[in-house]
Order: sequence, then C-alpha cells, then structure tokens
Amino acid sequence: MPTSSDADGPERTCIVTGAKSSPETMLRFALGPDGAVVPDIRRKLPGRGVWTELSFRTVSRAAAKQAFSRAFRTKAEAPAALAETVGGLLERDALQSLSIANKAGLVVAGAFKVDSAIEAEDVVALIQASDGAADGAAKRVHALRAKLGQGADAIQRINIFSSRQLDLALGRANVIHAALKRGAASSAFLARADRLRRYHGCEADAASETERGGGAADAAGTFDAPNELAEKPSD
Repeated sequence: MPTSSDADGPERTCIVTGAKSSPETMLRFALGPDGAVVPDIRRKLPGRGVWTELSFRTVSRAAAKQAFSRAFRTKAEAPAALAETVGGLLERDALQSLSIANKAGLVVAGAFKVDSAIEAEDVVALIQASDGAADGAAKRVHALRAKLGQGADAIQRINIFSSRQLDLALGRANVIHAALKRGAASSAFLARADRLRRYHGCEADAASETERGGGAADAAGTFDAPNELAEKPSD
C-alpha cells in the first residue's frame, strides 16, 4: 500500500508545476525496485509516490527535466516515452471498464438498439466511434434532443475510441454506435473516460460532454498489455 504520509491529506502537489489538487484529478508515480519510474494510475502501488497533474504535457516535462529524481531524492529512470505509456494505460483502463459495464448488461450497441434506448429514456451516455460517420452521430443527438429537450445536455457523449477499440471492449464487430444505461459500472467507465480525455488536454470539452476525436487516444495505445508493476494492485 502507499505509505501513510503519501496517503494522508486531501491534496497532492505536482512535482513539475507546483499545482495542488485532489488525488482523483492527478497522477501518481511509484519507484520500481530497479529505479524505474512506474505509473500508478489506480494509486495502489506500495511505497512512496510522487504526483503530477493529469496532463500529457506535464508528464513529458517531468520525464525530460529529471523532475522524478528530484522528487524521489534518488536516481529515477523515466523513459522518454513515459507520457505515451501513461496515455496507453489510461486508455486501456477505460476500455476495460467499458467491458465490465457491458458484461453487467449496461451497454447496448447498434443504431437501432441505441435509438430504442433513447426512446425509452434509458441512456446516461452515447458512445460514437471516432472513425464513424458524423451524420450518424448527429442523428443520435437529434433523437436525444427530440426526446429529452434540454435534458439531453445531461447525457454525456463519448467520441474518443475507434470502432476497432469498441469491438474489442464489447466483444462484437463493427461497433459504431453504443449507449450506456444507468448503473455503477457505467459511472466507473465515465470517470475513467473523463480522466483519459483530460490527460490529452481537452478539459473544457470534458466538463461539457466528454466528446473528442480519437487521434490522441489512438496514438497512446489500445489493449496492449501494460507494465505488470503498473497494473498489479498491492495486497
């Protein structure tokens, strides 16, 4: 588990910018036994941790400027591609969470099923493949507004994963349109998707509707196996 001093207190300080924020809005890094900097996206790895803002640019700066060595007060090896690795882990975490929501019966896929869920007012988020046709997404949004009026603004719209990534997460082929029903697993996925988008620098958009093109997320990696230490929870 993280040390008591690392776990105590409501705020963490970014080792690059000095900005303070809650742990949920930042990134934790641990030091591996070989002196390598290890992303701890679930904040569970043992030992002392250091923190950065939830930002691709900030993590890149930390790796380039030896900020980790200063923060850990020892030599810490941060690879040049650390920011890309973190992006891949956040993306994989979000897609795994979507898979869990699907297994819980909270995801419907396919234009017809999504339209039916909208009609039944049983939707908390719309998912559109980033490489899907824009008119298809616009049709779903129009149907949502026609049914819910201003209430449609409360429905999040996610456009950060490619069709191939959605196929893998949902275990089906050619997924372009999907929708989330209300439930704990859906909330968990939406929180992870929001972290991924914020990491890639779209905070204003994240606060409004969780919708972005998938280019940056695709570049960060898909379902590749993560660093074992980075993903293994502590006992």
